[in-house]
Amino acid sequence: MKQQGVGYYILLIFLLLGLYVGNLMFGSVSIPLHEVFSILFGYGTEQTAWQNIIRQSRFPQSVTALLAGASLATSGLLLQTLFRNPLAGPSILGISDGANLGVAVMIFFAGGSFGLLSNSTFGASLAIVLAALVGAGCILGMIVFFSTKVTNNVMLLIIGIMIGYLASSMIALLNYYATADRVRAFVLWGMGDFSGVSNARLPFFAICTLVGLLVAVLLIKPLNALLLGDTYAANLGVKIKQTRIWILFCSGLLTAVTTAFCGPISFIGLSVPHIARLLLGTSNHKLLMPATILTGSCMALLCNLLSVMPGTGIVFPLNAITPILGAPVIIYVIVNRRNIQYFN
Repeated sequence: MKQQGVGYYILLIFLLLGLYVGNLMFGSVSIPLHEVFSILFGYGTEQTAWQNIIRQSRFPQSVTALLAGASLATSGLLLQTLFRNPLAGPSILGISDGANLGVAVMIFFAGGSFGLLSNSTFGASLAIVLAALVGAGCILGMIVFFSTKVTNNVMLLIIGIMIGYLASSMIALLNYYATADRVRAFVLWGMGDFSGVSNARLPFFAICTLVGLLVAVLLIKPLNALLLGDTYAANLGVKIKQTRIWILFCSGLLTAVTTAFCGPISFIGLSVPHIARLLLGTSNHKLLMPATILTGSCMALLCNLLSVMPGTGIVFPLNAITPILGAPVIIYVIVNRRNIQYFN
């Protein structure tokens, strides 16, 4: 198992590097590999346009995809372990819906003030991020509050789903009374996009996601204990209530920040932990956590690469690509659930 795990990590690292370079090379304009490395290492190029494309667009977009994929996948792993449910994901607790609601409220009441949230203005883009963070933070606060009142994980899961339904209902009401332009602005944001993080905001995004990922890594030991059940975990010295709050906070932070900057990205958080489990054949988080982080980054970079048709200038919505890769995994999990041991 150790040798298989090491081989899988090596394969993932090479795949990650290849996809990252591919994201820098290919797009509406293809740039040769040697020119990409020349620009990255500061030597420059005779093509000024290529230099601007790499430094101002593709570099921050690729780093964003890498971090966002790792964040969503890790959030999915945390929630699946906490609720012992293979179909739990980042959106299951309504955190993504909270971010959606925050953006919907801002579009409805202030859309005109920000040019209908056009990405061409810094103020509009910043307003989207702040609104999504506030919305997701409110929902996360509610979930953490209920986690101190409800001890049963299944009941907490149901509460999260109900909160998500309430947020979705409010979004539907806002869109019903909104103008066509504002509904269109909200729909475009909801399609998901890794290009919304500029170089100026990339450090903040990176710090938030890396902090969340660090907390997740520190939770590996209690996560493994939770696989044995709450009673066994408590006997091993794990503080169940405190651990549950930390897991909810960590998954909420990763989901909220990613959704705020990139929009609601579907299926990565739900499917990637299953891919890592199936390939490693274990639920041990010491092996599973780093594999999930790497696989999530690879999946996001692959989706970002597939969303652009090289040489055509056509860009597909990100959420039109992620289900193509993620849905077959979930179908396989559902069909073979009895034959797959996820939480042992």
